[in-house]
Amino acid sequence: MFILLAWLVSENRRRIPWRIIGAGLAVQLALAGLFLTIPAARQAFLQLNAVVEALETATRAGTTFVFGYLGGGTLPFAEPAPGAAYVFAFRGLPIILVMSALSAALFHLGVLQRVVQLFSLLLRKTLGIGGALGLGTAANIFMGMIEAPLFVRPYLGAMRRNELFALMTAGMATIAGTMLVLYAGILSPVLPDALGHILVASILSAPAAILIAAVMVPADPDAPVTDGVMHAPAEAAGLMDAVCQGTAQGLSLFLHVAASLVVLVALVALVNEGLDLLPDVAGQPLTLQRMFGVLLAPLAWCMGVPWSECHTAGQLLGVKVALNEFIAYMNMAALPADALSAKSRVVLTYAMCGFANFGSLGIMVGGLGSLLPERRAEIAALGLRSILAGMLATCMTGSVAGVFLP
Repeated sequence: MFILLAWLVSENRRRIPWRIIGAGLAVQLALAGLFLTIPAARQAFLQLNAVVEALETATRAGTTFVFGYLGGGTLPFAEPAPGAAYVFAFRGLPIILVMSALSAALFHLGVLQRVVQLFSLLLRKTLGIGGALGLGTAANIFMGMIEAPLFVRPYLGAMRRNELFALMTAGMATIAGTMLVLYAGILSPVLPDALGHILVASILSAPAAILIAAVMVPADPDAPVTDGVMHAPAEAAGLMDAVCQGTAQGLSLFLHVAASLVVLVALVALVNEGLDLLPDVAGQPLTLQRMFGVLLAPLAWCMGVPWSECHTAGQLLGVKVALNEFIAYMNMAALPADALSAKSRVVLTYAMCGFANFGSLGIMVGGLGSLLPERRAEIAALGLRSILAGMLATCMTGSVAGVFLP
């Protein structure tokens, strides 16, 4: 159903990427079977998140020094609820600076080029995509939608339209590893093994994102994939110069992302204020979240949620799209125990595990537009489509998870 929906809004419905559809489904089902039926496999993969935790810890050391408790230092007061003291501007965004500097250093040392070549070899034979897109997609499993493209920044300018859209969709369909512990803390009271489920959801959504993106924006079969072709950055005089150049570029990206995020979230709030002038519907004010909830209830049913629970599930999905997954998870954790069945809660955990929302659109357009100013108009044109593609990918992941859950 979700592949069909993607095909209905495709730019070219005559060009159907059968190979990627078949391979993407096979990879997603195989990974779901591995991680959802063999607990040891999930625990082994969970160890890879230690790398992300190390980056987050290192970044927090810097933000704590500069911003104090706002940047993650010891709080001078008791935190009223999990995540209440998390200030995104001082905790989430600064990792962009670290990743930008790190990717510049890795490129200067020649490490990044070798990794791209490795992913090219592995992914060309399975999903038929190039190493640059493969590495960017894999990085999205653990990193954010802007931090991940920094791994392949020298290759971004040479990416074809379909590859750029696939990278954007992967960013919308996954979450940053730095958010795993935060979301797990919110859901753990109502969802056993919450951290494992959220990590597996991000993993499963990566091949789903490639599949859905390939259906919505098909590739030109005669055009080569992006592997070794790249727009090289200015040559650095040494490793420290590369780090300084990366930091400067990261600062520009940081400011673009922060400004775009403020504007997009404000626009959603402004629309809700306008809708508040209309008469109440079913005894409650009309909001974007409620409107999306009605529209998305059938998607919840397609994922296997019983129809009696689809109204509640649709509202959670609506909150996730109109606002973000953080608020949606908090709302689900606050629901009465009988509002959703245990299986529905797990399916929705998978379906909401992605950045596909209007706030993220600001991050995506502002961030990638800063990295690729010459393609800003193209990125903006693909922005809304990437939200839809990311949503379809995570819903597909929810469906697949439901197949393997008791």
